[in-house]
Amino acid sequence: MRLRGELTFSVKVLLGPPLELGPTPSGFRRVIPIVGGTVSGDLSGVVVAGGADWNVVRADGSVELSARYELLLEGGAAVSVVNTAELPAHAEPPFLTRPTFEVGDTGPTALRTGVFVGVLQPAPDGSAVDLDVYRLAVSR
Repeated sequence: MRLRGELTFSVKVLLGPPLELGPTPSGFRRVIPIVGGTVSGDLSGVVVAGGADWNVVRADGSVELSARYELLLEGGAAVSVVNTAELPAHAEPPFLTRPTFEVGDTGPTALRTGVFVGVLQPAPDGSAVDLDVYRLAVSR
């Protein structure tokens, strides 16, 4: 058996300036606003402004990412995205993430099931991230 991934769609997420809360009991917390973006591939549309990545740098230098935002697809369907990752200290991009999706009955319901992996590549200036979303499958 082999595990394979099929590129399902790509997202360019535009980011606003981070809001640094500073040290907390969980670690150094920052909130990075999501201000827009585009969706391309098997799905096409836009990233709705208003989401954010709530991330924390832990005492050991590892980073926990937790982004939540919505996509508005051509045709009017909306998709909620939660994308998470735990990155080791000093990890270099690209990063692997775990995107999950909530979709209404009129949207791309195939996103409700299956296992997805994201490949996240931040822009060098921090203004955006590119996310390629793959559906995993087992082949014999």
